[in-house]
Amino acid sequence: MAAERLGIPAVAVITDRFEATARAMAEASGLADYPFAIIAHPVAGNSDDELRAKAELTVALLVPLLTQGRGESRGP
Repeated sequence: MAAERLGIPAVAVITDRFEATARAMAEASGLADYPFAIIAHPVAGNSDDELRAKAELTVALLVPLLTQGRGESRGP
């Protein structure tokens, strides 16, 4: 969030389990429209193939958020 305040595009990558907490923190920080790339929980314990798929999805979610502005991008 500090980068965003400096005018540097930034996006938080979170799992769906932490969405409510992340949104509350963003709002409390005065950045209610802070963008999130939301992927499926959990990450720990995933196989290499599962992690690779989540990493590829994360990149696909991040690019539009960083280049086209605010919002939310969510994986399946």
